[in-house]
Amino acid sequence: MKTTLFNPKLIPGFLLLMACILVFSCEENTNEPVEEETVEITPDPIPEEGGEETSDLKVEGEIIVHDLNSMEDSYILINNIMGGKVFLMDKTGTIVQNWEMEYGIGNDCTLLDNGQLLALLKDPDAQIKFGGYGGIIRILNKDSSIAKEFKYSSENEVVHHDIEMLPNGNLLFLVWEKITAATALENGFNTERELFPEALMELDPNTNEIVWTWHSMDHIVQDVDNTKLNFGNISDNFRKIDINYEEREEDKIDGDIMHANGITYDKENDVIFMSVNNFSEIWAIDHSTTIEEAKSSTGGKFGYGGDLLYRFGNPSAYQNTNGNRLFHNMHNPNLINQNQTMLVYANQNNISQSEVFEFDLNSLILDLNTNNEPIITWSYTNPDLYSRIVSGAIRQKNGNTLITDSDTGILEVNPDGTIVWEYKGPGLFWRSYPLSKDEISIQSLNLN
Repeated sequence: MKTTLFNPKLIPGFLLLMACILVFSCEENTNEPVEEETVEITPDPIPEEGGEETSDLKVEGEIIVHDLNSMEDSYILINNIMGGKVFLMDKTGTIVQNWEMEYGIGNDCTLLDNGQLLALLKDPDAQIKFGGYGGIIRILNKDSSIAKEFKYSSENEVVHHDIEMLPNGNLLFLVWEKITAATALENGFNTERELFPEALMELDPNTNEIVWTWHSMDHIVQDVDNTKLNFGNISDNFRKIDINYEEREEDKIDGDIMHANGITYDKENDVIFMSVNNFSEIWAIDHSTTIEEAKSSTGGKFGYGGDLLYRFGNPSAYQNTNGNRLFHNMHNPNLINQNQTMLVYANQNNISQSEVFEFDLNSLILDLNTNNEPIITWSYTNPDLYSRIVSGAIRQKNGNTLITDSDTGILEVNPDGTIVWEYKGPGLFWRSYPLSKDEISIQSLNLN
């Protein structure tokens, strides 16, 4: 049985029940690689009431229940980039908790076990402003007051897109680092241009000290000029990063040559996975290295230093003729099944139809002249699923998958690919995090 709850405009104390016909449309097919856009945000927080006084507040849009018995009765933490809104709702569309944002969100906000919100916000004075930039990290209490704040934003670097609290309580995040045009040319970049390659930083929030770093520029190779640094063949140096790899058209090329957009941490193996949108690859980095080892090609648990442990998704990025390409842009790598498998939202901008993949990480290898692409254990798409930018997919406890479509909202699908629940509403949705009602983070919020 399908039930639709529709709220065209929030009217306090009033809920209109009606049947709705869903109309979906696909965007025009294009084979051009897509560069994520910068979206300037004017903060427009949802609430005027806060915290426990939001029981009658309903989300804008419509909730569609296709199969009440198959959907998971859980909460969803929604990151809506448009308007800088972060809120927790149940599957009737009732907002049970929200946070007021002083600035627009720099994409990712997650709920910590203690009920605080870990939020990446846009620095109003940021000097590096590619799509997904942040600059300010805040830990917010339930009433939106600031428990801690860290600013990582200057003319030379900015935190962006994604942030994760590690099991030791430290914060792991992505950073764009500015490289001067002269330095780029010296390192074999094929054009004299400022670059903003990726770095990973780990911050101790108790001391504000950076305790571990990894810099992509320490692990590059180029075959353009044998008189410059890092000269070599990428196919032979397949754990390195080709600094000149580029698929975008000339008029869309900027210094954001990699554009990482997501991280996930494997605590059993002490490995960081990061999605690198402009390479259409997932990279794996050894976090067990020291800072010095992370600069080199030796050391750490796996012996490769800061070179790539694995890479998958786009064999052409390292000139591997074996294996089929999996991605044309992707987001939200996240580990599931005791870190044995990984979900990835593939935007697939080459065909204008997105797809969610689950990969068997036990099948990962990285070797010369070998098919290094992992085995796909589950996938989902439908003719109307397409998001050109952002989006994600996360597995719920009941085995269903919560899929975020950036332009339209959220789908919950069961393992056989049947849609059991939907939310369709206005905004630009980064991610939606399913949270069971018995989770520690939810209990810590004391919603009742």
